[in-house]
Amino acid sequence: MDGLERYSRQILFQKIGEAGQRRLLNSRVAIVGAGALGTVIANHLVRAGVGYIRLIDRDVVERSNLQRQMLFDEVDAQLQLPKAIAAQNRLKKINSSVTVDAVVADVNLDNAEIYLTDVDSIVDGTDNFMIRYLINDVAIKFDIPWVHGAAVSSRGMFAVFKPGHTPCYRCLFPQVPQGTGETCDTVGVLSPLTDIIGSFQALETMKLLVGLPAETTQNLEQIEIWDLSFLQMDMSQGKNPHCPACVHRQFDFLERSSEQQIVFTTLCGRNTVQVNPRRKHELDLKKAAEKLRRSGRVSGNEFLLRFSPEQDISIVVFRDARVLIHGINDVVKAKSLYAKYIGG
Repeated sequence: MDGLERYSRQILFQKIGEAGQRRLLNSRVAIVGAGALGTVIANHLVRAGVGYIRLIDRDVVERSNLQRQMLFDEVDAQLQLPKAIAAQNRLKKINSSVTVDAVVADVNLDNAEIYLTDVDSIVDGTDNFMIRYLINDVAIKFDIPWVHGAAVSSRGMFAVFKPGHTPCYRCLFPQVPQGTGETCDTVGVLSPLTDIIGSFQALETMKLLVGLPAETTQNLEQIEIWDLSFLQMDMSQGKNPHCPACVHRQFDFLERSSEQQIVFTTLCGRNTVQVNPRRKHELDLKKAAEKLRRSGRVSGNEFLLRFSPEQDISIVVFRDARVLIHGINDVVKAKSLYAKYIGG
């Protein structure tokens, strides 16, 4: 079997076989995010023998990641290694024949078409709504299937989007959720959940890569692991005949002037980054304060909230959804903080 012995148990599975294994070896995948979902996905795909994996992440390993992000250890956190690099180091020891391309970067409209278009499938390992809409635009524009996943608290979901064959992400979720959404940093997340959702994402990706796209799930699959409940939403009738993305090929999340964009701007001399959504909306500051108090000190008035999640970091949230992040001038770090605590 010319070097395929390590995959012998996988080859014995008839849906894969030797032909499917060779397809895996010649496949290319981009995983966006090397956190809880991304590390599970990458672990499975590297062990399965997917030939090339681009692993993209903008953050560094922190101690709070170790509860659920399976490729990292305490040394990685002490060294503050970029997640993509720490994951690459571990994955090379698991399967040295796989090419793991570690990219330390923030996926955005400037680089998405560089990092996500020379692959056979894209896998969503993020916790960020805006990046999912961006992935969706790229996938449709370049006809690339992608596998979505999300996990927060004890609830998770996953789905497979195949341009031209299924509704797209924007068909199901026409608008970016507004306000302060739930994130792992505000309501927590259970490690078994991220392992389960990431494993399903890896499985659905393998179906695509071995040439069995018709056998991927046709549903938006939802799981609540604490109460052990399952819900399947049939996506087959979810096509929006007026969808801006997959029907009209209007790629708002790749367009700098679109009202869908969130603008991050460093304020000169103030060690502050301003976050300014183009689409204005009014926040319920009382509800926002209740969520943020789980992660730090909150004070404020009828016009704004001031939230301190970390020493020397202060986040001011205004009623019109504008945000000031004091204590940094790094836009990438600001995006990370915004995704963690504000959501989206």
